[in-house]
Amino acid sequence: MEHVEFELRGEYVELNQLLKLVGLCDSGGAGKMLVAAGAVRVDGQPELRKTAKIRAGQTVAVDGVEIRVVAGAD
Repeated sequence: MEHVEFELRGEYVELNQLLKLVGLCDSGGAGKMLVAAGAVRVDGQPELRKTAKIRAGQTVAVDGVEIRVVAGAD
């Protein structure tokens, strides 16, 4: 499994936007389709909310890639 670290700016990032920002899809709409297909897990649990708020400390897994969200310097 590939591991990616995402530095969060602000309180949270929406799940579909996170997938776009780390390069797993070309747009937020494509990210929404990935989530709707049931391909995304947050903290080990399936996540179907396309705009779920992802905060520092959470991990998102999709297609063999694990994204660890860390707090950034504000």
